Amino acid sequence: MLIYASTAITMALVFYSIGVWSEKIQGELKVWHLVVFYIGLVCDTIGTMLMGELAGGVTLLSFHGLTGMLAILLMLFHAVWATVVLVRNDQKARANFHKLSLIVWLIWLIPFVSGAIFGVAF
Repeated sequence: MLIYASTAITMALVFYSIGVWSEKIQGELKVWHLVVFYIGLVCDTIGTMLMGELAGGVTLLSFHGLTGMLAILLMLFHAVWATVVLVRNDQKARANFHKLSLIVWLIWLIPFVSGAIFGVAF
């Protein structure tokens, strides 16, 4: 199960990074970015659930648990807000959305890195 969990988490990193950085480079939120955000969210959620099973249950009473839950909630908010921005077709919001994307991506990296560090350490 570890290989599936690790693959899912890594795919979350790949998809979410592609979505965030291509949006920044292209200078405007597009529908395909939204699709990639949701794919990253699904991969992260699956990977987190699998890792939780491997660890004998998910605990939020740790740095990794708290930041991981925060990251998933932020990814969900980010994807939903991107959906709202695209539906409203607000050009200014579409052009500035990358600022939120970068913040969420940077926060998401915290549990990704801490998971790798704590996973290797134990």
